[in-house]
Amino acid sequence: MRRLQSDKFSDVYSVRLLDETDIPMISALCRGNTQFYSYCGQPFSEETIRSDLYITPPGKGLEDKYYTGFFCDEQLCAVMDLIDGYPDDTTAFIGFFMLDKEIQGEGRGSAMITELCAYLKRMGCARVQLGIDKDNPQSTHFWKKNGFLSVREIVRPEGTIILAQRMLR
Repeated sequence: MRRLQSDKFSDVYSVRLLDETDIPMISALCRGNTQFYSYCGQPFSEETIRSDLYITPPGKGLEDKYYTGFFCDEQLCAVMDLIDGYPDDTTAFIGFFMLDKEIQGEGRGSAMITELCAYLKRMGCARVQLGIDKDNPQSTHFWKKNGFLSVREIVRPEGTIILAQRMLR
């Protein structure tokens, strides 16, 4: 199994793993993105962030989890939760990606995803998958623009999720 290095996720941004001491900073970034929380079926809370730091899908452990922050200078500008080797050994799964509201629309989020995908390809990943809230037009547009194509829809009580993927090789 490969071991990713979060500091290699970007050549432009400083990237590091986040932990509980970073919750106030993560919270400030997330609190500014009210549109996301209006579609995801889950209200914003610091407890949710705390839980997200540790939650993994079945069969995966914390050694496969990269809850990372992208920093513009020393300011947190994006948060990503990535699981390596899920749902299979050749796939990385983005469980969460949020860009600071103040820099959305500038191409920075797309640049981060492009760099991440290039790194994951070098590390042997064949694809990146994620779930998109079907009713969220901003998320749907962002991920489609970044080369993620719909694989199937998953209907849940909280709303329909589009499972999407981007092939890397």
